[in-house]
Amino acid sequence: MSGAADALRLLRGDPRAGSVVPPSGFTARLTVFTAAAMAFLAVFALALALSAGHLADRWGDALARTATVRLSAPAGQMDTQLAAVMEVLRTTPGVATARPMTEPEQRALLEPWFGPDLPVETLPLPRMVEVTETQTGFDADALRLRLAGEAPGAVLDDHTRWRRPLVRAADRLRGLGWLSIGLIGAAMGAMITLAANSALAANAQVIEVLRLVGARDAFIARAFVRRFTRRALEGAGLGTVAGMVAVAVMPGGDGTGFLTGLGFRGLDWLWPLALPPLAGLVAFWATRFAAFRVLKGIT
Repeated sequence: MSGAADALRLLRGDPRAGSVVPPSGFTARLTVFTAAAMAFLAVFALALALSAGHLADRWGDALARTATVRLSAPAGQMDTQLAAVMEVLRTTPGVATARPMTEPEQRALLEPWFGPDLPVETLPLPRMVEVTETQTGFDADALRLRLAGEAPGAVLDDHTRWRRPLVRAADRLRGLGWLSIGLIGAAMGAMITLAANSALAANAQVIEVLRLVGARDAFIARAFVRRFTRRALEGAGLGTVAGMVAVAVMPGGDGTGFLTGLGFRGLDWLWPLALPPLAGLVAFWATRFAAFRVLKGIT
């Protein structure tokens, strides 16, 4: 609470202290530009993190509730074994629905690899049965044993080997997004520290005169902290708005892909609004650290 109170007090500040820092110049432009650019990039990193998180949840939920039974059998036994598979699935606890896939559906599955002209009807393809689980799910090992006894050509695929790598990749993308936000904040702090050092060094003679007339280091540091924090807030606000507009105009999609689903949805749009205050806190502590360190070195 004391840190927040100090920040608010410094933002209100002493009107006389503002004259210590030049209102314009290279450091002002550098601070505003740095804060705006970093906030702009942070919006996209935030969109990456949130979208990857939604994608991981969606893939995990969708694949966890579905399974596939692949049936391979001689042509004369296909219908008999398919009927046995359907009966096993109908009497299996945890199976919500089960239905054989149609020929057009199987053709659609193979089309990305073999093209649209694949003669599915002339190929000895296995029959596919799509299985949807209930919330409690089924015992995959027990179902495999029942299928082996009733339909030897049936193989159960519960998508475990596909689900785990996809969810793991999406989780890593989410982690990279949050790591990027942290690195962006660190880079902004470093740039603002450099700008504050430059401003302090450029005003070394002014600082010496202020000390001669009785100004304390806390008064001088407050002037720099107040000015640079305001500049960072202004720049981060501009960069955040620009980033949100850029994300809003990106092409949308059905959300099943990654790039087409990159963006904010619903309450996610509130997250970028936290970036300007965070940028102000980074500027506050970076400038405070730089000011007191430089002031100690000026004799």
